[in-house]
Amino acid sequence: MKLFKNRTVLGIFCIAVSLIICFAITPLVNAGLSKKVTIVRFNRQVNEGEEITRSMLDEVEVGNHNLPENVIRNIADVEGKYLTTTVYAGDYILTDKISDEPAAENKYLYSLNGEKQAMSITINTFAEGLSGKLKSGDIVSVIAPDYLGSGETIIPVELKYVEVIAVTAKSGYDANTGEQMSEEDEKELPSTVTILVRPEQSKLLARLEAEGEIHLSLVFRGDADKASEFIKAQDQVLDEIKAAEEEALQEEGATEEDGQPVMNADSQETTEEEETTTDGEE
Repeated sequence: MKLFKNRTVLGIFCIAVSLIICFAITPLVNAGLSKKVTIVRFNRQVNEGEEITRSMLDEVEVGNHNLPENVIRNIADVEGKYLTTTVYAGDYILTDKISDEPAAENKYLYSLNGEKQAMSITINTFAEGLSGKLKSGDIVSVIAPDYLGSGETIIPVELKYVEVIAVTAKSGYDANTGEQMSEEDEKELPSTVTILVRPEQSKLLARLEAEGEIHLSLVFRGDADKASEFIKAQDQVLDEIKAAEEEALQEEGATEEDGQPVMNADSQETTEEEETTTDGEE
């Protein structure tokens, strides 16, 4: 009789637990599974390193079940940031796929403001690029052998101080950025050097590279503030050259408007002598 009573109590207890599960816990679980949350996902393929813009993103409602904890739920949280990997249409945005800054190998490209340009020059020999020792932030001088066919080897005043912003191997990967590289990458020698220049400098560089060789000599490496002093000095020289050219053009324009060439004192005396001779012959 005692055993029967124990089984009865056990059965009642099991039934009670089943009812609680069916009518209390299960509805709560189902409600949680069916709960909708807003997340952010991409509407097209976006490549690694690109800046994230609002046009790339959609906010959609999905079930909360099995969502990663680090999924982004608001467009404002990712707009203006950069991708650390390539993503595709429909991919969720996870915090480990974005960065506040662009990747080291193309970070310098996002700092351009329109005043200066990034331009790459080819390193034909190991020695031309300082034996592969150049790195981002260096200040170098451009040496032009047989400058514009003159037979002289000079450092053009326009290219006395320029900043190196990247050193790139043939594979397309930047070297000497300070980032950790594999042994295979470290064996690759630089193929091009990318420098920061003004438009007038880029024109001269293009001409020098097309007509002959270019060598780079290291001027300064170190404190960024000190390096900026070299660039300021170079910019001042470029401004003076530009001002002189503009002044010469203005004088030439004024001469053309007058319709007469500008003559010096010697040319005026010669003209007067010719007029006197002509009068005597008559």
